[in-house]
Amino acid sequence: MVTQFTVWQPNDRSAAERFLQDAMAHTMATRRRTFILGIHHRATGRIIGGARITVQKPEHRLADIGYVLHRQFWNHGLGTEAARLLVQFGFESLHLHRIEATCDPANIGSRRVLEKAGFHLEGHLREHLWVRGRWRDSLIFAVLE
Repeated sequence: MVTQFTVWQPNDRSAAERFLQDAMAHTMATRRRTFILGIHHRATGRIIGGARITVQKPEHRLADIGYVLHRQFWNHGLGTEAARLLVQFGFESLHLHRIEATCDPANIGSRRVLEKAGFHLEGHLREHLWVRGRWRDSLIFAVLE
């Protein structure tokens, strides 16, 4: 399941519509801090996933990223491409100093994406998130400008 390692479950139609409304609202913000993007598959023209960068602390030039792809498109380098583009956008357009990402320690694919995109493992956060009725650890990665 695509959402096996996410903190959210698959959306029903109304939840998906709310998410898209929220994403559109971010585009109207005066001081935009969140950029939610679709991942477009060039060959098929389909939206096959999403990516996000959020400036957490503007005064520290700090942001975090996230991404998700339809399972059919895993292991094709698309997650790495999305992460690299988010990093490029963060440093070149948002003038960030540091970009972070976390992932479930069992999510080997996401870990590989982050490493290929230039992120370095900085630590293991124990019982970092309450997910589906249990505490979940997270690995924290970062890349500097």
